[in-house]
Amino acid sequence: MKIVFMGTPGFAVPCLERLIKDGHEISAAFTQPDKPQGRKMQLTPSPVKVAALAHGISIEQPKRLKGDRQVPELLRGLALDFIIVVAYGNILPQELLDIPRYGCINVHASLLPKYRGAAPVQWAILNGERETGVTTMQMDAGIDTGDMLLQEKIAIPDSMTAGELYDALSDLGAETLSRTLNLLERGSLKLKKQDGTQATHAPMLSKAFSPLDWNRPAQELHNQVRGLNPWPGATMQYESRQLKIHRSRVAGVPQGFGMQCGDGNYLELLEVQPVGKKKMTGVDFLRGVQ
Repeated sequence: MKIVFMGTPGFAVPCLERLIKDGHEISAAFTQPDKPQGRKMQLTPSPVKVAALAHGISIEQPKRLKGDRQVPELLRGLALDFIIVVAYGNILPQELLDIPRYGCINVHASLLPKYRGAAPVQWAILNGERETGVTTMQMDAGIDTGDMLLQEKIAIPDSMTAGELYDALSDLGAETLSRTLNLLERGSLKLKKQDGTQATHAPMLSKAFSPLDWNRPAQELHNQVRGLNPWPGATMQYESRQLKIHRSRVAGVPQGFGMQCGDGNYLELLEVQPVGKKKMTGVDFLRGVQ
Protein backbone atom coordinates (compact mmCIF):
# COMPACT_ATOMS: atom_id res chain seq x y z
CA MET A 1 0.00 0.00 0.00
CA LYS A 2 1.03 3.61 -0.62
CA ILE A 3 1.64 5.43 2.65
CA VAL A 4 2.84 8.75 4.04
CA PHE A 5 4.37 8.33 7.50
CA MET A 6 4.18 11.08 10.14
CA GLY A 7 6.26 10.76 13.30
CA THR A 8 9.08 12.39 15.23
CA PRO A 9 10.66 10.65 18.29
CA GLY A 10 12.41 7.31 18.65
CA PHE A 11 9.08 5.74 19.67
CA ALA A 12 7.91 6.05 16.05
CA VAL A 13 10.98 4.55 14.36
CA PRO A 14 10.08 0.83 14.81
CA CYS A 15 6.70 1.51 13.16
CA LEU A 16 8.40 3.11 10.15
CA GLU A 17 10.91 0.29 9.92
CA ARG A 18 8.13 -2.32 10.12
CA LEU A 19 6.15 -0.65 7.32
CA ILE A 20 9.24 -0.80 5.12
CA LYS A 21 9.92 -4.42 6.07
CA ASP A 22 6.31 -5.36 5.24
CA GLY A 23 6.76 -4.02 1.72
CA HIS A 24 4.62 -0.90 1.86
CA GLU A 25 5.58 2.05 -0.33
CA ILE A 26 6.51 5.03 1.86
CA SER A 27 5.96 8.06 -0.37
CA ALA A 28 7.22 10.60 2.19
CA ALA A 29 7.96 11.01 5.89
CA PHE A 30 6.68 14.06 7.76
CA THR A 31 8.52 14.98 10.96
CA GLN A 32 9.12 18.00 13.20
CA PRO A 33 11.73 20.58 12.12
CA ASP A 34 15.30 20.05 13.32
CA LYS A 35 15.76 21.45 16.83
CA PRO A 36 18.82 22.82 18.69
CA GLN A 37 20.15 20.36 21.26
CA GLY A 38 23.11 19.98 23.59
CA ARG A 39 25.37 22.63 25.09
CA LYS A 40 26.26 23.99 21.66
CA MET A 41 22.56 24.08 20.65
CA GLN A 42 23.37 22.37 17.38
CA LEU A 43 20.45 21.73 15.03
CA THR A 44 19.62 18.03 15.32
CA PRO A 45 17.28 15.94 13.13
CA SER A 46 14.55 13.85 14.70
CA PRO A 47 15.03 10.06 14.99
CA VAL A 48 12.33 9.56 12.32
CA LYS A 49 14.19 11.86 9.92
CA VAL A 50 17.43 9.96 10.47
CA ALA A 51 15.69 6.60 9.85
CA ALA A 52 13.81 7.84 6.79
CA LEU A 53 16.92 9.31 5.17
CA ALA A 54 18.73 6.00 5.72
CA HIS A 55 16.08 4.39 3.52
CA GLY A 56 16.09 7.15 0.91
CA ILE A 57 12.62 8.41 1.84
CA SER A 58 11.63 11.98 1.00
CA ILE A 59 11.41 14.24 4.08
CA GLU A 60 8.88 16.99 4.79
CA GLN A 61 9.21 19.22 7.89
CA PRO A 62 6.43 21.83 7.99
CA LYS A 63 6.27 23.89 11.18
CA ARG A 64 2.52 23.35 11.28
CA LEU A 65 -0.14 21.71 9.15
CA LYS A 66 -3.13 23.96 9.75
CA GLY A 67 -3.18 26.73 7.16
CA ASP A 68 -0.32 25.30 5.09
CA ARG A 69 -1.60 25.15 1.50
CA GLN A 70 1.36 23.23 0.09
CA VAL A 71 0.83 20.14 2.26
CA PRO A 72 -2.68 19.26 0.97
CA GLU A 73 -1.51 19.71 -2.62
CA LEU A 74 1.49 17.45 -2.02
CA LEU A 75 -0.59 14.72 -0.36
CA ARG A 76 -3.31 14.77 -3.00
CA GLY A 77 -0.68 14.33 -5.69
CA LEU A 78 0.61 11.12 -4.08
CA ALA A 79 -2.64 9.11 -4.46
CA LEU A 80 -2.28 7.67 -0.95
CA ASP A 81 -3.97 4.67 0.59
CA PHE A 82 -3.13 5.69 4.18
CA ILE A 83 -1.43 8.29 6.31
CA ILE A 84 0.13 6.62 9.35
CA VAL A 85 0.70 8.89 12.37
CA VAL A 86 2.89 7.87 15.33
CA ALA A 87 3.82 10.53 17.92
CA TYR A 88 4.12 13.21 15.25
CA GLY A 89 3.46 16.25 17.45
CA ASN A 90 1.11 18.08 15.05
CA ILE A 91 -2.69 17.90 14.87
CA LEU A 92 -3.99 16.94 11.43
CA PRO A 93 -6.83 19.18 10.19
CA GLN A 94 -9.88 17.50 8.71
CA GLU A 95 -8.80 18.46 5.19
CA LEU A 96 -5.75 16.19 5.51
CA LEU A 97 -7.66 13.39 7.22
CA ASP A 98 -9.94 13.19 4.18
CA ILE A 99 -7.16 12.85 1.59
CA PRO A 100 -6.02 9.18 1.81
CA ARG A 101 -8.20 6.57 0.16
CA TYR A 102 -8.67 4.61 3.42
CA GLY A 103 -8.10 7.42 5.91
CA CYS A 104 -5.47 8.03 8.60
CA ILE A 105 -4.33 5.56 11.26
CA ASN A 106 -2.74 6.54 14.55
CA VAL A 107 -0.69 4.33 16.90
CA HIS A 108 -1.28 5.50 20.49
CA ALA A 109 0.63 4.23 23.53
CA SER A 110 -2.30 3.41 25.80
CA LEU A 111 -5.43 1.29 26.02
CA LEU A 112 -7.85 3.92 24.78
CA PRO A 113 -10.00 5.60 25.90
CA LYS A 114 -7.66 5.72 28.91
CA TYR A 115 -4.75 8.17 28.76
CA ARG A 116 -5.59 10.31 25.79
CA GLY A 117 -2.96 12.98 25.29
CA ALA A 118 0.75 13.70 25.17
CA ALA A 119 2.23 11.53 27.95
CA PRO A 120 0.30 8.23 28.19
CA VAL A 121 3.35 6.11 29.02
CA GLN A 122 4.41 8.22 31.98
CA TRP A 123 0.93 8.65 33.42
CA ALA A 124 0.22 4.93 33.34
CA ILE A 125 3.16 4.45 35.73
CA LEU A 126 2.48 7.59 37.79
CA ASN A 127 -1.01 6.24 38.48
CA GLY A 128 0.25 2.79 39.42
CA GLU A 129 -1.30 0.88 36.51
CA ARG A 130 -0.43 -2.82 36.33
CA GLU A 131 -0.99 -3.00 32.58
CA THR A 132 -1.18 -0.73 29.57
CA GLY A 133 -0.75 -1.25 25.84
CA VAL A 134 -1.12 0.25 22.40
CA THR A 135 -4.17 1.11 20.34
CA THR A 136 -4.43 1.61 16.60
CA MET A 137 -7.32 3.85 15.62
CA GLN A 138 -8.93 5.57 12.67
CA MET A 139 -8.18 9.24 13.21
CA ASP A 140 -10.83 11.93 13.46
CA ALA A 141 -10.61 15.66 14.22
CA GLY A 142 -10.44 15.08 18.01
CA ILE A 143 -7.35 14.27 20.10
CA ASP A 144 -7.12 10.47 20.39
CA THR A 145 -10.90 10.12 20.03
CA GLY A 146 -11.15 8.09 16.80
CA ASP A 147 -12.69 4.65 16.38
CA MET A 148 -10.40 1.85 17.54
CA LEU A 149 -8.99 -0.88 15.30
CA LEU A 150 -6.72 -3.11 17.43
CA GLN A 151 -5.45 -3.14 21.01
CA GLU A 152 -2.58 -5.11 22.51
CA LYS A 153 -1.79 -5.24 26.23
CA ILE A 154 1.47 -5.40 28.16
CA ALA A 155 2.14 -5.88 31.89
CA ILE A 156 3.93 -3.19 33.90
CA PRO A 157 6.30 -4.71 36.50
CA ASP A 158 6.65 -2.73 39.73
CA SER A 159 10.28 -1.90 38.93
CA MET A 160 9.73 -0.73 35.34
CA THR A 161 10.48 2.90 34.51
CA ALA A 162 8.72 5.07 31.96
CA GLY A 163 11.78 4.85 29.71
CA GLU A 164 11.71 1.05 29.77
CA LEU A 165 7.96 0.94 29.15
CA TYR A 166 8.38 3.45 26.31
CA ASP A 167 10.80 1.09 24.55
CA ALA A 168 8.57 -1.94 25.08
CA LEU A 169 5.48 -0.14 23.75
CA SER A 170 7.45 1.16 20.78
CA ASP A 171 8.15 -2.41 19.64
CA LEU A 172 4.59 -3.52 20.46
CA GLY A 173 3.24 -0.59 18.47
CA ALA A 174 5.14 -1.66 15.37
CA GLU A 175 3.79 -5.21 15.62
CA THR A 176 0.23 -3.99 16.23
CA LEU A 177 0.40 -1.59 13.28
CA SER A 178 1.59 -4.39 11.01
CA ARG A 179 -1.31 -6.63 12.11
CA THR A 180 -3.78 -3.77 11.68
CA LEU A 181 -2.83 -3.11 8.06
CA ASN A 182 -2.76 -6.82 7.28
CA LEU A 183 -6.28 -7.32 8.64
CA LEU A 184 -7.57 -4.20 6.89
CA GLU A 185 -6.22 -5.47 3.57
CA ARG A 186 -8.12 -8.71 4.13
CA GLY A 187 -11.28 -6.84 5.11
CA SER A 188 -11.50 -8.64 8.46
CA LEU A 189 -11.21 -5.75 10.91
CA LYS A 190 -14.14 -3.80 12.34
CA LEU A 191 -14.06 -0.37 13.91
CA LYS A 192 -15.03 -0.01 17.58
CA LYS A 193 -16.18 3.30 19.02
CA GLN A 194 -14.54 4.60 22.17
CA ASP A 195 -16.61 5.00 25.33
CA GLY A 196 -16.01 8.66 26.08
CA THR A 197 -17.35 8.26 29.63
CA GLN A 198 -14.31 6.07 30.42
CA ALA A 199 -11.77 8.52 29.00
CA THR A 200 -8.86 9.76 31.07
CA HIS A 201 -6.19 12.25 30.04
CA ALA A 202 -2.39 12.26 30.05
CA PRO A 203 -1.20 15.88 29.93
CA MET A 204 2.35 16.87 29.11
CA LEU A 205 4.82 16.68 31.99
CA SER A 206 7.12 19.39 33.32
CA LYS A 207 9.70 19.80 36.10
CA ALA A 208 6.89 21.00 38.34
CA PHE A 209 6.03 17.30 38.84
CA SER A 210 9.56 16.45 40.08
CA PRO A 211 9.71 17.21 43.85
CA LEU A 212 8.93 14.27 46.13
CA ASP A 213 6.50 14.93 48.98
CA TRP A 214 7.37 12.63 51.88
CA ASN A 215 3.87 12.99 53.37
CA ARG A 216 2.55 10.79 50.57
CA PRO A 217 2.53 6.95 50.69
CA ALA A 218 5.73 5.15 49.70
CA GLN A 219 4.16 3.36 46.72
CA GLU A 220 2.93 6.63 45.22
CA LEU A 221 6.41 8.12 45.52
CA HIS A 222 7.93 4.99 43.99
CA ASN A 223 5.54 5.38 41.07
CA GLN A 224 6.60 9.02 40.77
CA VAL A 225 10.27 8.02 40.58
CA ARG A 226 9.52 5.41 37.91
CA GLY A 227 7.09 7.54 35.95
CA LEU A 228 9.45 10.52 35.70
CA ASN A 229 12.47 8.44 34.65
CA PRO A 230 14.22 9.49 32.43
CA TRP A 231 12.58 12.94 32.22
CA PRO A 232 11.98 15.19 34.04
CA GLY A 233 13.14 13.02 36.94
CA ALA A 234 11.99 12.91 40.57
CA THR A 235 13.93 15.20 42.93
CA MET A 236 14.48 15.80 46.65
CA GLN A 237 16.50 18.04 48.95
CA TYR A 238 18.91 16.31 51.32
CA GLU A 239 21.04 18.44 53.67
CA SER A 240 20.98 21.41 51.24
CA ARG A 241 21.82 19.13 48.29
CA GLN A 242 19.40 18.56 45.45
CA LEU A 243 19.24 14.95 44.34
CA LYS A 244 17.63 13.41 41.30
CA ILE A 245 16.23 9.98 42.16
CA HIS A 246 16.59 7.46 39.33
CA ARG A 247 15.68 4.17 41.05
CA SER A 248 13.77 3.33 44.22
CA ARG A 249 12.05 0.52 46.08
CA VAL A 250 9.31 0.36 48.71
CA ALA A 251 10.57 -1.23 51.91
CA GLY A 252 9.38 -1.80 55.46
CA VAL A 253 12.93 -1.17 56.60
CA PRO A 254 15.52 0.18 54.13
CA GLN A 255 18.80 -1.67 53.59
CA GLY A 256 20.65 1.47 52.60
CA PHE A 257 19.57 5.06 51.92
CA GLY A 258 15.87 5.37 52.71
CA MET A 259 13.27 7.97 53.63
CA GLN A 260 10.16 7.36 55.74
CA CYS A 261 6.92 8.24 53.97
CA GLY A 262 3.47 9.32 55.06
CA ASP A 263 2.16 5.76 55.42
CA GLY A 264 5.04 4.65 57.66
CA ASN A 265 6.82 2.68 54.96
CA TYR A 266 10.20 3.64 53.57
CA LEU A 267 11.24 4.56 50.07
CA GLU A 268 14.69 3.09 49.57
CA LEU A 269 16.69 5.26 47.17
CA LEU A 270 18.68 2.82 45.07
CA GLU A 271 20.20 5.18 42.51
CA VAL A 272 20.64 8.93 42.93
CA GLN A 273 22.43 11.79 41.21
CA PRO A 274 23.61 14.96 42.98
CA VAL A 275 23.56 18.10 40.85
CA GLY A 276 26.61 18.26 38.61
CA LYS A 277 27.70 14.68 39.36
CA LYS A 278 27.23 11.23 37.91
CA LYS A 279 24.66 8.65 38.98
CA MET A 280 25.59 6.60 42.03
CA THR A 281 24.00 4.13 44.40
CA GLY A 282 22.23 5.54 47.43
CA VAL A 283 24.76 3.76 49.67
CA ASP A 284 27.71 5.38 47.88
CA PHE A 285 26.06 8.79 48.22
CA LEU A 286 25.71 8.31 51.98
CA ARG A 287 29.37 7.32 52.24
CA GLY A 288 30.28 10.58 50.53
CA VAL A 289 28.09 12.60 52.92
CA GLN A 290 29.70 10.97 55.93
